[in-house]
Amino acid sequence: MNKKMKKDKKVKQKAPKPRPKEKPKTALLFGKKNYLWFGIGIIVIIIGYIALGMGDITLAPILLVAGYCVIIPISILIGIKKGKTEQSPEKK
Repeated sequence: MNKKMKKDKKVKQKAPKPRPKEKPKTALLFGKKNYLWFGIGIIVIIIGYIALGMGDITLAPILLVAGYCVIIPISILIGIKKGKTEQSPEKK
């Protein structure tokens, strides 16, 4: 009786969803200006650590604070490209 019940029940399988052919295009959030400022910040931080290693206890903290607290945030905040939204044509 169990075998008969198993034969009567058919398992429905879902068809796989078709994959989109092209990936949706996304704009980069940061531009050339952002990466330039970020690079400058990294260089200032590296120079700060080098100065710290050499024993300069005046210049090193200034460079590190400037790099971490000023230049890197500027590189994130300056010139952020806002998402482009398509505006629908106005109806007259």
